[in-house]
Amino acid sequence: MKSASYWTTLSLAFLAILAAVLWMGGRTMTTAAETRKEPIPAPAVDEHVTTPRSETAVFAGGCFWGVQTVFQRVKGVTATTAGYSGGTKATANYRDVSSERTDHAEAVKIVFDPSKVSYGTLLRIFFSVVHDPTQLNRQGPDVGTSYRSVIFFTTPEQQKVAAAYIQQLDAAQVFHAKIVTQLVHLDAFYDGEDYHQDYAEKNPDNPYIQVCDVPKIAGLKQQFPELFQDYKHK
Repeated sequence: MKSASYWTTLSLAFLAILAAVLWMGGRTMTTAAETRKEPIPAPAVDEHVTTPRSETAVFAGGCFWGVQTVFQRVKGVTATTAGYSGGTKATANYRDVSSERTDHAEAVKIVFDPSKVSYGTLLRIFFSVVHDPTQLNRQGPDVGTSYRSVIFFTTPEQQKVAAAYIQQLDAAQVFHAKIVTQLVHLDAFYDGEDYHQDYAEKNPDNPYIQVCDVPKIAGLKQQFPELFQDYKHK
C-alpha cells in the first residue's frame, strides 16, 4: 500500500485511509506505542562497550518507513538506511518485494555507537515502540511476509543478546502473546530506492505516516526521553 513511482499522491492517500479503516473495522486506531506508557524491561543480557566504535544492526518490523523514522531519533544512532534483507540481489527492489513472492523483508540498517546506545537498548526500542513482536507477517494495515518481524543479527554477540532478551520477555509475559520475531543471520542488506529513504520526514502529511508512524515517534519520546533526539533529513 506504499508509494511507487507510478502511483499518484491522491491514490496513495486513498489507499492508506482505506486500508486503515478496513483493518480496524471502523474502530478508532491505536498502536502499541500509543497504549504503552512505560517501556518494556531492559535486557538482562547486553553488550557492554565503553570505547566509541561503529556497529551495525538490521531490524525488520512492518513498513520500513516507520522503523527508520524511529531509529533516526535515537541518540547514538549515526545513520539509517531503508532496504531489503532475506532474499537475493536480483529481487531486492520494491516492485518485486511488494509482490510477496520473494524472501525479502522490508528492513532498516542501523549504524550506531554501542558506547552511547547498546544493542540491547535498540532491541528494547524495537519491541516496545517500533512494532508488535507477537505478529509475524502483519503490522497494522500492512500484511505479508515482506512485513515480517525479524532481527537480522550481524555478530554472535548480537545473536546471544537477542535470543536472551526474547526468552526474558516471554518468561515475564510482557506481551499478551508469545514473541514470534525471527532471529536470522544477516547474509546481505540491499539499499532501498532513493524515494524510500527518509520517507516519513519528507512526507509528514501523508495519511499513512500520520496514522501509522507519527504515534511511534511520540511513543519513543514518551518512553525513552533520555534517548530521544530531533531529526531533520538532509
